[in-house]
Amino acid sequence: MADGSGFIGFDRLRRSISGELFDDGFTRGRYATDASIYQMMPHAVVLPKTIADIEATIAFCREQGMALLPRGGGTSQCGQTVNHALVLDNTKYLNSILELDVENRRCVVEPGIVLDELNRQLKPHGLWFPVDVSTSSRATIGGMTANNSCGGRSIRYGIMRDNVLAIDAILADGSHASFGAYDPAAAKPAGRLGEILPDLLALGETHGDEILSSFPKVLRRVGGYNIDSLIPDAMALRPDGKAGDGINLAHLLVGSEGTLAYSTAITLKLSPLPARKVMGLCHFPTFYKAMDAAQHLVTLDPVAVELIDSTMLDLARSISIFRPTVETYIKGKPAAILVVEFAEEDPAENTHRLAALETMMADLGFGWDKPAAFTGGTVILTEDNDQARISEMRKSGLNIMMSMKTAAKPVSFVEDCAVALPDLAQYTDKLTRIFTKYNTTGTWYAHASVGCLHVRPVLDMKNADDVAAMRGIAEDAFKLVKEYGGSHSGEHGDGIARSEFNEVMFGTKMATLFRQVKQMFDPQDIFNPGKITNAPKMDDRSLFRFSPGYKIDDFPTRLNWDAWPGKAGGLQGAVEMCNNNGACRKLDGGVMCPSFRATRDERDSTRGRANSLRLALSGQLGPAALASDDMADTMKLCVSCKACKRECPTGVDMARMKVEVTALRTEAKGLSLHDRLVAHLPDYAPYAAAIAPLIRLRDIVPGLAWLSEKITGFSARRPLPRWQRRWFRNHELPNTPADKSSSATVKPPVLLFIDSFNRYFEPENIRAAVRVLQAAGYDVFTPMPDGSKQPLCCGRTFLSTGMIDRARHEANRLVNAMAPLAKLDIPIVGLEPSCTLALRDEIPALLKSKDAFAVADATLTFEELLARDKPKLPLKSGNAKALLHGHCHQKAFDAVRPIEEVLSWIDGMAVEKIETSCCGMAGAFGYGADTFDVSMKMANATLLPKIRDSASDTVIIADGTSCRCQIKDGTAREAKHVAIILDEWMKATDNIKKDN
Repeated sequence: MADGSGFIGFDRLRRSISGELFDDGFTRGRYATDASIYQMMPHAVVLPKTIADIEATIAFCREQGMALLPRGGGTSQCGQTVNHALVLDNTKYLNSILELDVENRRCVVEPGIVLDELNRQLKPHGLWFPVDVSTSSRATIGGMTANNSCGGRSIRYGIMRDNVLAIDAILADGSHASFGAYDPAAAKPAGRLGEILPDLLALGETHGDEILSSFPKVLRRVGGYNIDSLIPDAMALRPDGKAGDGINLAHLLVGSEGTLAYSTAITLKLSPLPARKVMGLCHFPTFYKAMDAAQHLVTLDPVAVELIDSTMLDLARSISIFRPTVETYIKGKPAAILVVEFAEEDPAENTHRLAALETMMADLGFGWDKPAAFTGGTVILTEDNDQARISEMRKSGLNIMMSMKTAAKPVSFVEDCAVALPDLAQYTDKLTRIFTKYNTTGTWYAHASVGCLHVRPVLDMKNADDVAAMRGIAEDAFKLVKEYGGSHSGEHGDGIARSEFNEVMFGTKMATLFRQVKQMFDPQDIFNPGKITNAPKMDDRSLFRFSPGYKIDDFPTRLNWDAWPGKAGGLQGAVEMCNNNGACRKLDGGVMCPSFRATRDERDSTRGRANSLRLALSGQLGPAALASDDMADTMKLCVSCKACKRECPTGVDMARMKVEVTALRTEAKGLSLHDRLVAHLPDYAPYAAAIAPLIRLRDIVPGLAWLSEKITGFSARRPLPRWQRRWFRNHELPNTPADKSSSATVKPPVLLFIDSFNRYFEPENIRAAVRVLQAAGYDVFTPMPDGSKQPLCCGRTFLSTGMIDRARHEANRLVNAMAPLAKLDIPIVGLEPSCTLALRDEIPALLKSKDAFAVADATLTFEELLARDKPKLPLKSGNAKALLHGHCHQKAFDAVRPIEEVLSWIDGMAVEKIETSCCGMAGAFGYGADTFDVSMKMANATLLPKIRDSASDTVIIADGTSCRCQIKDGTAREAKHVAIILDEWMKATDNIKKDN
């Protein structure tokens, strides 16, 4: 039973619950880590659907003497959500609002609801839950409650403890209990709570003085158990001097890290949505001066003062999604930024406070025209969009810091120590000296308003010397924090990283009281043992993700991974970039990760796949795991949207990793008929187009679609794309640019890359694009490969099925034909986003040649070329409404904005961009019989409902072939490529013939 493999009792538990239970190695491995440095393999994972499932699981663990670990988003920094236990994942099913009382500003929620989802549902009522943690897109209320989370605006709204009113819970003996404000006149609770309540009250009464004197007097103290909640109101004073709210037993569970009970329902205090916010970006020439200024800036009563240091700014500049933010809003090269936010009801008051902020910065000696030691000032942001971009970058601070492509990474263990604001500058200076003592540096960001900075020394957890340094830094840092009367845990709790230091920080008597509380609630030590009390050593390497036996076997990879360190040509380092922070689990905004949004299964998140790859690469999932059926299932629903390449701040490129893994499986097991038909589409396309009417019978004659599904694996529930007999031939265009010497008028040449999908399925798009480009004044041509009649191809269909050698062959043909032209600065322009952008991404990774990079540098999408050159097109004006759906790869390469710019040239066309994730078609993905349902679930999340709700004369615009097919199949509406739109809106000219 040490690791749970094949545990004999799980079949009985599986039969007794309505939810799901998994005890296979792959699933367990995906739950073995959180966002900390630790890894502990669980026995099994249960996804409960009902409270009865929870009761059955607790009873099972009690009978078996097995540990139990409730888990939300799995984003804990200190190892709270890993254990050798049976894991209860609440996020898939137990994620609803149970009650909402708008008038009294409170709600009751299930533990698995994600903070952003809760706030989306509260927003129409003018309310929100204001504990706005940086992981709000995936953090659950249950996890935040267990961790006593804080958020960036805690100076105004308080932390979880201040905003949790009551908790309904199940105790280790199976009894239910309601925890809330204690009423001495009320009847004694039933069950275990009623039994231990007198002892709990006696503990608070007897040891009140000890408790109050031992807890640090800072706003951010989340270490240990909140046993001060057992002290009557007359004795309990908050660190800010305000009177406490009496005994509230729920606050004993807040911050208990799942060690005392399982929360089934949590009652929250809600707040009115803040009024229009304003923001000031205070620039400082040195880190010390920024820290010293914090104590002064908070006197202006902001709702937040957040730190961004130069390391974070430099890393953000290297990340495509954040580079424009830094370039737009950061002035010069500051050593630190303090982001000061005001949100008063009266807009005039916000304006007044911004002015006071600028005055205070000047009074402190800073100015843009001052000498280097005092160069600084304030950049004012009053627009919501501008503020949102800065807030998103700040909230992604952890992931940005973890984007370092080195073996050493910023490590969390002294991350969120908190001290009083007057001590902040000296504390950070002395902490920096501690880092220097151990030959490392630290990264800094987060909550300057409350003296709680996220600081991480850069260490390599595979290196024994660095592990020893971690221990030394922890001991020295906690000693320093105690000298300042601070808290060693100001936000991220205890977990494995800090629980062992609770006795050092709080004293032996307090540690004894913590153990007594744990014993009262959980005498069998079932709930998440080893956290807060009876903890292991924080540097026990057997508990590390990279334990002493961790090893990656070297093997030749098929793609280029040399930007990362480690074995397998750098693939190891690329996979290990995943820090488990879980940004891929967001359910709204951006694209990542469409399959997780559809299934809510950890397996289908970028994090889940990266963990499976890491465990397989290191041999922890058995031999040949990379090519196994389990790995194929892990990768199956990845639609290769590339969103993680852009939206994962650590740059985990799962689309490229899927190609590598698929190639291994193809080599080991070969291809199915379905995969062969996908891969070789460019080869048989001319023949299929020639018999197009015959192929269409498949979708006309009853029974043929069903038969073809059984034979080929293409879903009978969807028509196949329609081959066109009049497909685009290369002779329709010149194959070389015009001879400049033969014409007095020199037109700029453009190489039009013609992809297989538009060539054979929608040639009208190509012909329209040619007319538009010619009207724009370009000399349009398309090259022929030397010695072959086979048209050029990007090789994408071969890549998607793991046929790397054939894909490389096609890439070489393409590069050999295009590189000489690219070196003449002739732009290469394509219409199909996935194929065009393959020239910028996959082909350089395949070939690793200067010619391939020359082609990549010259490649533009159709709209990028037009937006860059801004030619004068003869466009008509008129009134029209349009909905624009961006292809995933366009979003990944920030190529949607050029589309919006080009469409804005049409006078009278109002274009609305549909904020969607993947359309769900994703090439051949949506045609698979086994992936059709997930494909439609992705499409029906946002895209198809938005189109169905639009007026019948609304123009639907989508550049992706697969996107257009999905829209037509799901709504019976025709979507058009931008080239078609521009062609339709061009005025008739004498020299351009429209003949499709």
